[in-house]
Amino acid sequence: MYVLGIETSCDETGVAIYHSEHGLSSHKLYSQVDMHSDYGGVVPELASRDHIRKLVPLIKQCLAESQLTSSAINGIAYTAGPGLMGALLVGAATARSLAWSWQVPALAVHHMEGHLLAPMLEENPPQFPFIALLISGGHTLLVQVEGIGHYQLLGESLDDAAGEAFDKTAKLLGLGYPGGPKLSALAEQGIAKIKFPRPMTDRPGLDFSFSGLKTFTMNIFNASEKTEQNKADIAASFQEAVADTLSIKCKRALQQTGLKRLVVAGGVSANKQIRASLAQMVDKENAQLYFPRLEFCTDNGAMIAYAGCQRLMAGQQQGLEIYARPRWPISELS
Repeated sequence: MYVLGIETSCDETGVAIYHSEHGLSSHKLYSQVDMHSDYGGVVPELASRDHIRKLVPLIKQCLAESQLTSSAINGIAYTAGPGLMGALLVGAATARSLAWSWQVPALAVHHMEGHLLAPMLEENPPQFPFIALLISGGHTLLVQVEGIGHYQLLGESLDDAAGEAFDKTAKLLGLGYPGGPKLSALAEQGIAKIKFPRPMTDRPGLDFSFSGLKTFTMNIFNASEKTEQNKADIAASFQEAVADTLSIKCKRALQQTGLKRLVVAGGVSANKQIRASLAQMVDKENAQLYFPRLEFCTDNGAMIAYAGCQRLMAGQQQGLEIYARPRWPISELS
């Protein structure tokens, strides 16, 4: 079964073709970072318009690279949420229209399920069950995964997600957009010598809260001399606090569930210090750690094609409606 995957939830246009037996056939990604950097963040209307311009050419490129015609496609999977409504509608309308004209099924896919399953695209995928830490610009979730569609939400961010905290802190330090990668690069030049709090780690539970770290950073920055070294030290201290907090919560989740496999996915999972901190933790816990390759940490069509393929092969079907949900709790998936 060949499945075309379409991802347009925010500021990246991703397209891929996945085969149920032979794996990933092709994938293309177009990033809008340069366009949005002029505005200091994602402009939803511009994002939607750029998806319209780029999506069909990327689909044609994937088909050509795979040496396939539209008649070889057996199904189409598209990101239906969560995300920016206008951007989601571009992908959803395109997928639904192509599916109708090609006479194949189209399936709405949850964006975070795509991230959760992204490590399955690797040569050594994790076996079920496992704990998944999903960290992106808009979401921080801890999920117990028994199988595809069998998810138990263990904890989530009560305010800012980890990626959102990175972006806001970067903006506070005057680093521009995209904030997360720029803050991480600056942190490599600093020393984590400022004692930041590790929020919500001194109480039971697996929920997160990162808005306090942003406020703490602002107070430290306002009270310090505005030198490049001080900014680098603040960035390093902030990043270490986030990495430690994520590690503490993941350790707690592994111990509470008794599971020995941890999957980490989402854009923030590309952060080197977070990876190192989690690797050190799982080693002490005698557990296994799984990441997707770096190109599949950010939003991409491959993870959507894979998730859609698994659900289509399991017999899931949908009607002709164009389905898009800007807010869509992963706990509602079946």
